[in-house]
Amino acid sequence: MLNEMLSPLPRENFDISWSEGTLGFHTPKHIDKLPQLEGVRLAIIGIKESRNQPHNTGCSEGPDFIRTALYQLCGGPIPWVDLGNIKAGHTIEDSYFALKTVCWELIKQDIVPIILGGSNDLAYGQYLAYADYDKTIDVLSIDSRFDLEAREEGFDAKSYLYRIISHQPTHLFNFINLGYQTYLVNPDEIRLIDKLFFDAIRLGEIRKDIEEAEPYLRAADMVSVDISAVRLSEAPANPMGSPNGFFAHELCQLARYAGLSDKLSSIGFYEFSPEYDRYGQTAALIAQAIWYFADGYMNRMQDLPRVKNKSFFKYTTTLKAGKHDLVFYKSKKSGRWWMEVTLPPMKGSKKERTHLVPCSYNDYLMAGKDELPDKWWKFHQKYML
Repeated sequence: MLNEMLSPLPRENFDISWSEGTLGFHTPKHIDKLPQLEGVRLAIIGIKESRNQPHNTGCSEGPDFIRTALYQLCGGPIPWVDLGNIKAGHTIEDSYFALKTVCWELIKQDIVPIILGGSNDLAYGQYLAYADYDKTIDVLSIDSRFDLEAREEGFDAKSYLYRIISHQPTHLFNFINLGYQTYLVNPDEIRLIDKLFFDAIRLGEIRKDIEEAEPYLRAADMVSVDISAVRLSEAPANPMGSPNGFFAHELCQLARYAGLSDKLSSIGFYEFSPEYDRYGQTAALIAQAIWYFADGYMNRMQDLPRVKNKSFFKYTTTLKAGKHDLVFYKSKKSGRWWMEVTLPPMKGSKKERTHLVPCSYNDYLMAGKDELPDKWWKFHQKYML
């Protein structure tokens, strides 16, 4: 199946003598044949597709430029392979289906796809890889916009999220945006995000304390990164970039948080257009973000709380206004926090349901001040919809 959908990398660019100690030296690549997947935990795949992005068609050429920058970075062996590029479909829908199929084949083998785009609407194909799951998922986007424009017919890179939300049957439990810039977002889109109890965190809020982004990334099943979320001066290879945005090192920090997440099972980097790049600066940044993602993955701690687990501290606070307790857990291994959200019994049952929601120390402090954390309230409300 994978062999039919993936094209090998150009030999003249990648079948070369990489310096010992670089990622290029250590990474098995699809040049003559697909690398073996036994023991593999991460897989790099490119998709040269931009037909639904009329404002940045050059991003279809991005994957191999990112690879060139990535393989020059230093690093030891990582349990990953480069599977080459997904063949563009006859139609754009064929490309979404191909990306869905490749990602699904990898995810079901417990291999995390690292997708090199291509335009941002490919996140829709990434999302479809979860269509056969028997559970809903959380989607996180690092983007200065929501890409939520409603269209009566078709969609493109500015409206792909609307298609994800309206897709039936739905597989989406929560959508999380990190880094939106209010002056770039239609107020109607903000109202819709609020109405659905999704999480949208403004750029200024995240930059004030970037560690507050970690619980959101820990909650996500998939992440998509629009490189225009990084300020234009630091990532010039996008014609829709903004003077404001994340700094380069902040993107790398977010990528490492994503890698550390025990739940996350796919990540995509989109909208990088080599024709606008200056001195290869943006390709180098994405490559470094991937390096940090892999570093985070290699340091995953598998420390989700369990009942009566001695590896966690348990804290209980009482909200006087609501007259009920909030229970928090802190990992002794990682220092990460979770909180319990108790839901009403399902129909036909008398037993309440308890879910553990990633949170931060600040959420615990907020509860200690008799304030209900926003994460608790939104999670509860989504289940009540």
